[in-house]
Amino acid sequence: TGYVPCEAGLPATAPLCINGDRNPETTYKRLFETKRKDQLNALKNLVELNDINQQYKIIDIMLKGLFKVLEDSRQVLVAANMQPDDPFPMDDKIKEAYSHVVENTAFFGDVALRFPRIVHHYYDRNSDWGGLLRWGLNFCNQTGVFTGGAHQHVLTLMSQELGITEKSPDFINPYRTERDDVLHTAEAFQKILREEEKRRRKEEKRKEIRKGPRISRSRSEL
Repeated sequence: TGYVPCEAGLPATAPLCINGDRNPETTYKRLFETKRKDQLNALKNLVELNDINQQYKIIDIMLKGLFKVLEDSRQVLVAANMQPDDPFPMDDKIKEAYSHVVENTAFFGDVALRFPRIVHHYYDRNSDWGGLLRWGLNFCNQTGVFTGGAHQHVLTLMSQELGITEKSPDFINPYRTERDDVLHTAEAFQKILREEEKRRRKEEKRKEIRKGPRISRSRSEL
């Protein structure tokens, strides 16, 4: 369960005062740092799994959950007309949506940089995710949460890795290693993709078979 994006975000009851500091934005930044440590620990476990089949399945589930949370949070923020450079929200629902966007966008950056082949496989064929991620990045870059911190670098590298922004001449994915290239050889990766496509085709056929008889019966009844 540690791999699934957290939907809790900043708890609704999270204190807005730490050590006498009543600036909610400063407080959130501290909570965000703690959250990032938890995310990176979960990701470390996934990296150390050393089983590309399991990593593929886990990331599949994880990304679907992550983008669902991101979309739901965007709807809340848009409905509230919450702008990223507005003062930190005090309303619990808006506060939670705000933290979901910031935390899940950062976490997606971690995953994309450490598992670029797998993420590209899903991301490149899903235009809805592309639009949502661009929105999330724009939101994060204007909040000030990432400004001047190490996490800004993650967003910048992820944007270049996924082609959202042009790659700089000196772009290097610091998390890609020679071992990654061996593990994700074209042959091994293509085998996994073929197995995944077979599974999806079988699932689609089962759905069609279930739908078919009901449709034919309804026509005969008419």
